[in-house]
Amino acid sequence: MLSRVAERIYWLGRYLERAENTARLLTVYSNLLLDLPRGARVGWHTLVDITGNQEGFREKHKETDERSVNRFLISDQTNYSSIISSISLARENARTTREIIPTEAWEQINNLYLFTRDNMGKATARGTRHQLLQDIIAHCQQITGLLAGAMSHNSGYNFLRIARSLERADMTTRIVDVGSLTLVPSLMNPGLSIEPASRPYSNMIWMSVLHSLSAYQMYRQHVLDRVNGEDVVTFLLQDTQFPRSVQHCLSILQSCLEYLPDNDATKRQVSATQKYVQDANIPELLESGLLEYIDDLQIEIGNIHANIADTWFLPVVNEQQQSA
Repeated sequence: MLSRVAERIYWLGRYLERAENTARLLTVYSNLLLDLPRGARVGWHTLVDITGNQEGFREKHKETDERSVNRFLISDQTNYSSIISSISLARENARTTREIIPTEAWEQINNLYLFTRDNMGKATARGTRHQLLQDIIAHCQQITGLLAGAMSHNSGYNFLRIARSLERADMTTRIVDVGSLTLVPSLMNPGLSIEPASRPYSNMIWMSVLHSLSAYQMYRQHVLDRVNGEDVVTFLLQDTQFPRSVQHCLSILQSCLEYLPDNDATKRQVSATQKYVQDANIPELLESGLLEYIDDLQIEIGNIHANIADTWFLPVVNEQQQSA
């Protein structure tokens, strides 16, 4: 497979997963507004911080209120992390690799783009926004299932799975970040204990984090106890069977790499990241240090991407030279 084709398939997988996961991230916050007690405030700026595009947001918006943040993350076509931009870029990568992916998959991706583009007006109102995000999630899941069931499981499909798993692991850490930044006082102020009266409040938000990843039912089967921060974080980071846990995503990555040439450097990086996740002492991190740990884990995930790009994709400088 040509490096350029492999790279486009890879980014097709990442952008599709990013669109779905950004929709999930926004759904978490929308649900929190309904679940939290009256008077409790949700800092919408946290979403901008987690997506890492604070500068781009400040250039366009003066206040980080609900309307501005949702418009920026859903319908702003100049924000390359927004849902509409992710879907548009996924569509472009699918268009240029139509000979590799099933025709039905291209048609579904194109339909997803047209649907999202035509319904961007629903992104500002809270009621219609919730349904729009749910529809986008459902469309992305349909495309993922179609690719799994109708595409030969060759090198191209392995790059799709690698991309999806890497993007999924990254977003799971970011959604855990949402929970820890928004709700638990001891995480915002290390050394403070959580008062008994605040426990239902924190449990409610961890439950919302689970729902955002479609993880609540699987969590309840795995953990025979009430929803609590320690078990939720352990489940989402270290569980080996749940498809959206970081450890499971890294295992999928490792298995896909076995079928690709020149995989030694990337496999070593994935193994190091797996060990970093496996060795994490979640109770200690919840007392102080979870936010720093998540930041370091995201750097590890970024290093995996860098190894993939260096090994199998054309260097940017080469592309510029060829176009010159």
